[in-house]
Amino acid sequence: MELKDWVALVVAVAVVAGFVMLQRSGLVAAAEARELLRQGAKVFDVRSPQEFAARHLPGVTNLPLDDLPSRIAREVPDKNSPLLLHCQSGARSGSAARLLRQQGYTRVFNLGSLARAEAILTTPPKQ
Repeated sequence: MELKDWVALVVAVAVVAGFVMLQRSGLVAAAEARELLRQGAKVFDVRSPQEFAARHLPGVTNLPLDDLPSRIAREVPDKNSPLLLHCQSGARSGSAARLLRQQGYTRVFNLGSLARAEAILTTPPKQ
């Protein structure tokens, strides 16, 4: 490989690693999420109603990202309530978390993907 090929490869790896780290950095830790659940946190799935109907986690409320601004005050009037959000990949729930913080909600946490949320919500904490 020539030097320019190595440079391109290193840049590509750095970009991918940076993207993954940025996406992961906004996620709540599993132990913290479980503690928030013990404190009564509400869990919202911000995917579309169709995605929710196809598969969802028990006890989770569907609040699609598009409906969030108009429905959140009815669903959660107390802006200090702990909220856990998830979607299919973690991107929409990250956007929803930022939106809710902008609206004054103080305890908003991104669970990330459906698979990660399922693992956190259904796996008992390690003792």
